[in-house]
Amino acid sequence: MNKFFIIVLTFCLFACKDKPKKVGSVESEETEVKQVEQTIYPKELFKVFEAHGGLDTWKVYKTLSFEIPNPEFNEVQTIDLQKRFDKISTPVYTIGYDGSDVWLTDNTGDYKGKPKFYHNLMFYFYAMPFVLSDDGITYEKIDALVHEGFNYPGFKITYNNGIGASSTDEYYIHYDAETFQMKWLGYTMTYFTGEPSEKINWINYNEWEKVDEFLLPKAITWHTLDEGVIKEAKKTVNFEKANLSIEAKPVEFYSKPEKAVIIE
Repeated sequence: MNKFFIIVLTFCLFACKDKPKKVGSVESEETEVKQVEQTIYPKELFKVFEAHGGLDTWKVYKTLSFEIPNPEFNEVQTIDLQKRFDKISTPVYTIGYDGSDVWLTDNTGDYKGKPKFYHNLMFYFYAMPFVLSDDGITYEKIDALVHEGFNYPGFKITYNNGIGASSTDEYYIHYDAETFQMKWLGYTMTYFTGEPSEKINWINYNEWEKVDEFLLPKAITWHTLDEGVIKEAKKTVNFEKANLSIEAKPVEFYSKPEKAVIIE
């Protein structure tokens, strides 16, 4: 009986020792990933990502969906976060991107928009600040944005040549110096000309909501600009029914339907 007791005791001791090592190894790997990310991004910008839920957590998810309410119907937008396929579904029209082509199904023949420009536009504004962690981006610390007596530190975002549909676009992210939550987004629009622009459009990110682990926009508001000074609000876009999933939708979900046309 004494030998049996010693054998059991020895087994238990080794089992207890193994488990902490395994947990410690996982924690060490997660720490190493975070340390690598911290060297890629400016320290303050990394804190902005952390304030909104963290890049390491964001990268686990594969599908994002949300709705944009309109007077006649809601747009349901679905995005593959890894492959950046997307689909905008409405009762009247559907726009999709399958990784190579933008396609349109227009049930009434009345669609007047520009699908190649619009298909991922609102996703990009909605998924801030996380989309500013994409590859091919250069970060430059800039002067704080001063608005209504408050200073908001920030970074200028530029893209390497050939990155995205408009690599000449520029973004300006400004955040709360205490909470590190994103507050303002400035951007230039060069899609239609391909030429750099000095005109900066400004969006106020003032309404956030918790979606799983993340702080994502509940509404964003464009403001007028007068001689370089941000003025009153002019347009607000609301977001509803946001959802994140670690599961990717089948590729066929984003594929061009038979009756759709490819947008050249």
